[in-house]
Amino acid sequence: MLPGVSPIKAALLGAAFLFAVLSGCSTPRSFRDAREIAVWAGEHGFVETPVQAGAFRLVAFVRKPSIPSDTLVIYIEGDGAAWPTPYHPPRDPTPARPVSLALAMADPSPAVIYLGRPCQYLRADELERCDSAYWTERRFAPEVVAAYDAAISQKKSALVARRLRLTGYSGGGVLATLLAARRDDVDALVTVAAPLAIAEWVTWHKASPLKGSLDPAELGENVRLPRGVHFVGEKDETVPSAIAESFVRRKGGRVEIIPGFDHECCWTRDWVTLLKRVTVQENAK
Repeated sequence: MLPGVSPIKAALLGAAFLFAVLSGCSTPRSFRDAREIAVWAGEHGFVETPVQAGAFRLVAFVRKPSIPSDTLVIYIEGDGAAWPTPYHPPRDPTPARPVSLALAMADPSPAVIYLGRPCQYLRADELERCDSAYWTERRFAPEVVAAYDAAISQKKSALVARRLRLTGYSGGGVLATLLAARRDDVDALVTVAAPLAIAEWVTWHKASPLKGSLDPAELGENVRLPRGVHFVGEKDETVPSAIAESFVRRKGGRVEIIPGFDHECCWTRDWVTLLKRVTVQENAK
């Protein structure tokens, strides 16, 4: 058991996530550790460039354009490693199957950055100093959102970009939405299998609240989000489509329910095709 996580809390949190390895179709291959993922990213033109943002050292994989690009595309990873049992969160949240990284690789945009989540991709000694709350109940805490905001601003300045498209898978979609709410340079928001109404999501799973985390569905009425496309799988039992639909009724955007897809399958296989639905909307501005 990790410090700060009671057995009851862990059990309830674990019930809301996948604690057994999924066997869906066309998911990214499984990796043994962070180094294997970095090598895989390098084989696809992404360079590892960690960024210090607030108290967090976030790992970024960057595909730089040959010439400056006006729009920088950001991908944010999901919540990471599977829970080994319903009572125990993983000791290392680094994803064995980095879905969002695979989506970033498939994106043909010239300037693309992938961001891992807090405490992912760290060395063992670094991981010991990273509070497990940041991959359990405080995964969407205000300080986490602020750190991503700073990291994205750093990378945007370094690549001399003007505008952003934010894309997040699962919990990464929650962060992408919270970031879009506080920035004025986001042209498009894209989420994939994201639990955008956190309170309703934990209730649906009969889980305990994510205390200390922000909920995109509870953003103030004065908050205006950019155009959003929220993809959900018809067969997703981890984040059912009703969660995204509830968010859209309250905050706007568009839900696209993809037949035959679940939480992992088959986003990476069909991402180029699905992404065209987003870019067509961008070009129609």
